[in-house]
Amino acid sequence: MLVAALLFAVMGACVKLVALPAWGGYSIAEIVFYRSLLGALALAAFVRSRGLSLATPVVGMHLRRSTVGTVALSLWFFSSTVLPLGTAMTLNYSSSLFLAAFVVAAALLARRRVRWSLALTVLFGFVGVVLVLQPSFSADQSEGALAGLASGILSAAAYWHVKELGRLGEPEWRTVFYFSLTGAVLGLVGSTLTGFTAHSAVGVALLVAIGVTATLAQLAMTRAYGAGRTLLTANLQYSAIVFASILGVIVFADRIPLLGWLGIVIIVGSGVLATWITSRAARPAAEPIEPMAEK
Repeated sequence: MLVAALLFAVMGACVKLVALPAWGGYSIAEIVFYRSLLGALALAAFVRSRGLSLATPVVGMHLRRSTVGTVALSLWFFSSTVLPLGTAMTLNYSSSLFLAAFVVAAALLARRRVRWSLALTVLFGFVGVVLVLQPSFSADQSEGALAGLASGILSAAAYWHVKELGRLGEPEWRTVFYFSLTGAVLGLVGSTLTGFTAHSAVGVALLVAIGVTATLAQLAMTRAYGAGRTLLTANLQYSAIVFASILGVIVFADRIPLLGWLGIVIIVGSGVLATWITSRAARPAAEPIEPMAEK
């Protein structure tokens, strides 16, 4: 999981670089297209080599999950190009807080007993979100901040679909394949509308790096969830925020104020605590499924 987290952070840094005019100047739609296309091709080769089938009885659910996930991915990529890398990564990883908030809201609507420890943890986590947003961006970065926050909300909705697909017996590789395929199609449509950027050696290298790091991170994460303890693995995912923050400072000279760092710590701590509370309440058959399958 630590390897996967590091690779996701490197992918985020490559996205931020390849969007800069001096390093390629690719649009978000193009980045999503090339990243998703490489992932879909890699997974298709994996399926073919293993003699597996991509046929599924729940095409509609895959389409909904993949569309929401692609929009979340696009918003995260956009926020990464505008905000400090660590801040953008933190907002995207706040999805666990929104997911826990969904659980609390569902319990209230169904008039079931609410786990107030979880509700307080979510509330505390959103205090961290406010601290991250307030000092960590200027007025001209407001769109990126809203996009990062929206990516966290939509990622939570996508993870909810991933969990339902897992309960229906859909394997993770099939879920990720349809996500990559949908991302490639939507990215192609967006790129066609906005226009394609002329390639350069540096730009192509960064696009390939994005696809490779994303695929290797998926493999490492799948291995972690398959061989490790789910709770420990789910908590180690937050190390991606630390890696992204360090890369942001070293590579992009990002400056995150003290209150911003405090907010990051609160979000990470609340996410870990929320994961622990929900895992204790869940039955063994309903353990959380690969919460970062979005990337």
